[in-house]
Amino acid sequence: MLATKGGLRLEGEKLLRDASPRWLRQGVELSLGNLGVDYLDLYQMHWPDPNTPIQETASALEQLVREGKIRYVGVSNFNVAQMKTFEQTRKLDSLQPPYSLFRREIEQAILPYTLQHGIGVLVYGALAHGLLAGAFTPQTTFVADDWRSKSAIFHGETFRRNLAVVEHLKGLAQREGMSVAQLAIAWVLAQPGIDVAIVGARNPEQLEQTAQAGEIHLAQATLQEIERIVSEAVPIGGPAPEGM
Repeated sequence: MLATKGGLRLEGEKLLRDASPRWLRQGVELSLGNLGVDYLDLYQMHWPDPNTPIQETASALEQLVREGKIRYVGVSNFNVAQMKTFEQTRKLDSLQPPYSLFRREIEQAILPYTLQHGIGVLVYGALAHGLLAGAFTPQTTFVADDWRSKSAIFHGETFRRNLAVVEHLKGLAQREGMSVAQLAIAWVLAQPGIDVAIVGARNPEQLEQTAQAGEIHLAQATLQEIERIVSEAVPIGGPAPEGM
């Protein structure tokens, strides 16, 4: 399956939200050309665009479906009200929200909505921007152009507390015969309403390791122990495009 996203535009050095029909169509056409295909299986909108009515975006994507350029339509980072507005014009096929052991707000309203309305959920950030990969220490620093270098999530007491949680999760993962990254991804996939966990990789070896999490079934006792450990965590957020 080929899936991609649109709705962001560079203006100088600024990354802007643009879900206008013209820009979405341009993005689809460019992706088709770059990939050398006739259609995209799934096309998703990166972020809500306050300058474009959601109905206009939904209509534009529905038109691209009718033309056969895309098969299914998704959005990312939408709340329930925004999804409801979108679905007044076009049925949503998928949602791509952030979700990890350190970021769980979608459990409150978003996952119940997607489950009730048959919307597939592909989560990003399952490794909490690298926290759950297990390589960071309190001495870890980030290069200046990395948004984490300016984020309170990766500095001070919040960083230290969450790294301590990761160390406890590492111990559990080792007892279960897996890496902490595999444990974190397997936990995400074990949650009701989650269909896919999107995980980045810098090399094939990382991908080979994390992909194994899709075959891991966590026992109920392990899930309960994970909940006990992460009760000490500080919930985190992530960057909006304007902050990247």
